[in-house]
Amino acid sequence: MHTVSTRRAVLPVVALAASYVLLAPGTAVAGWGPGHSDGEVQPGQGTGSGATIASKVTFTPPPPPATANGTSHATPVGNWTPPACWYEPRTAAEFAKETEAGYSSVANDARQPSYAKSAVGQYREIYKDGKYKNYNLDKSDEGTFYVAVRDPDRWLTPEAQACDEMPFWVKNGETPPVKSAVTPEVLAQLAYKKLPLPTEKALLRPDANSKVNLPTWVWLSKLYHAYSVTARLKVGGVDISATTTATPVAVQLDPGTRDATLFPASGECAPNADGSIGEAYEVGDAGRTPPCGVTYLRATGGDSYKFTATVTWQIVWTGTGNPGTHPLPDATYGTPQDITVQEIQAVNR
Repeated sequence: MHTVSTRRAVLPVVALAASYVLLAPGTAVAGWGPGHSDGEVQPGQGTGSGATIASKVTFTPPPPPATANGTSHATPVGNWTPPACWYEPRTAAEFAKETEAGYSSVANDARQPSYAKSAVGQYREIYKDGKYKNYNLDKSDEGTFYVAVRDPDRWLTPEAQACDEMPFWVKNGETPPVKSAVTPEVLAQLAYKKLPLPTEKALLRPDANSKVNLPTWVWLSKLYHAYSVTARLKVGGVDISATTTATPVAVQLDPGTRDATLFPASGECAPNADGSIGEAYEVGDAGRTPPCGVTYLRATGGDSYKFTATVTWQIVWTGTGNPGTHPLPDATYGTPQDITVQEIQAVNR
């Protein structure tokens, strides 16, 4: 019978089973333990595919890759970041299946070192024959196990490792006794990272080459409208969701030099009703002042200015049991563009 009775005593041994795949020499092996997944890693590569439980949180719409269609995840203002780890529920049957599969993959693999086999054996014993009898399968309608889940992009960071509690049982209707248990607010923060915000550069006319004292018009397309992502977790008796919405509220122009006049004077261009920003230059607009733009007062002299149009997105969320909207940190995005400014040359005829 397993004799280790406290989480702190058994955790270092069991946690070893989750990390040994990154340390042991030889061929690739499947990860397992408190941070189990079904992936494989090559030793020493430091990837997260072998050391994190796959979350059961789903996103609607499914997030595109960061490089697809000119979209990118939101970049929060300041030092705030979405959670690197959290605890989410598993039914007794799901937890038993995951644990048994992980134990079998390690214990029956001749490539695995003895300390790894010992660690996964101790871990399994806690839930099969120790504190929890047969994974609480006879109590499956009374509660769920909560397991630590780590952001696969950040699983090696100290923030991700802060979720170091062993999987624990929570009865239906009770609040999990940990600070990082999944809630609608946590789901909203996870959805924040999945927001597919556009990253197109501002359109300029003239584009890369401007003239001293002639306005450069600045505008952005109708991609700049509200974007929403809904995160949902449905496991056993837990069914919660949250929708996070980003709305463009302003574009701040930075001409890259003090020798410039901005339009409007604040340099802050508000979105139009159709989601565009600024106004596209058309033939015949040469004598007009652009609603969003810049006039350079000094030539670059063979160099260039770094012009940037930075979009500010206001982020809010709504969720299960949380009426109304709630703020999250704003997000910004801006891509510098090189602009060469030349003196207007007089032509003698």
